[in-house]
Amino acid sequence: MTNTAFSTSVLNWYHQHGRKHLPWQQDITPYRVWVSEIMLQQTQVTTVIPYYLRFMERFPTVQALAAAEQDEVLHLWTGLGYYARGRNLHACAKAIVEQHGGEFPRSVDALADLPGIGRSTAGAIASISMGIRAPILDGNVKRVLARFYAVDGWPGSPAVQKDMWDIAERLTPAHSFREYTQAMMDMGATLCTRSKPACGICPLQPDCQGYASGKPTQFPHSKPKADKPEKHTWMLMVRNRDGHWLLQPRPQTGIWGGLWSFPEADSEEQAQQQAQLRFGTQIDQLESLGSFRHTFSHYHLHIHPLRISLNSNPLQIGEAGVHWYNPEQPSELGLAAPVKKLLHLPD
Repeated sequence: MTNTAFSTSVLNWYHQHGRKHLPWQQDITPYRVWVSEIMLQQTQVTTVIPYYLRFMERFPTVQALAAAEQDEVLHLWTGLGYYARGRNLHACAKAIVEQHGGEFPRSVDALADLPGIGRSTAGAIASISMGIRAPILDGNVKRVLARFYAVDGWPGSPAVQKDMWDIAERLTPAHSFREYTQAMMDMGATLCTRSKPACGICPLQPDCQGYASGKPTQFPHSKPKADKPEKHTWMLMVRNRDGHWLLQPRPQTGIWGGLWSFPEADSEEQAQQQAQLRFGTQIDQLESLGSFRHTFSHYHLHIHPLRISLNSNPLQIGEAGVHWYNPEQPSELGLAAPVKKLLHLPD
């Protein structure tokens, strides 16, 4: 199959079967495309849609997003995961306003220099919203191309990734950039899926080397597996007499960066010592709750909640750097998913 025949088959399929009514496909602007692309990284369309709609209602322009407080942004991001995306989205909006006059730069290289925008996202913004010919290579497109050409090796390795960018560049047509980019993402999401590809109705199937091999799902090759380390943390769930919970912000870097969480300790003994030092005779009840595991991409975290009820409201209730969270009138804060779960545990 020639490069032209490939792109023609993809475009013909898109015109008949592609998705054209997603929220970010309406009133297309660089801002709307950018927000959708960041949200869609490692997250499915059905999950993203309600988050996207709420985000656009709250921050309809890049200027509105840049002017927001980080807590506002992370509050609307709570539940989407991979919170560095939310922090980078906010930082990128500020950079666009401060360095580019509120306008997205009109080149792939300049877009890719912005916080949180890599080469593929830059290509998607440029091709979908600016009419610029630019290849993309997100997870869905990698899967389509790796299967079509039966590419050996893990696409995350530099050599394989370079080869796949060369393929993506070669196949991107000289016209219909927006439709082709959307079509390739759609094919990966709806036809060439990870575990059950619909090869029988795929327009590329007659020339697909992965299909011809009889084992299309072995492409792309998986990342070499390594055992995930196990880590533990003890969360101090301190509640005052009013039923408000003590939260504090996490560092900007690392897991849950910039989100609000319970104070933490490295052991139950350390957690109890920390509670005694900080609250002493104000502690009315201290109980260990059942632990649970939260999995990140690179390790498992075992969370051990320690619920501490106080018999009075601490004098330092207004101290800087902490927040007493009222579940009856919840503040708009970015919360780590396990914290949100713990805040809603029954007594």
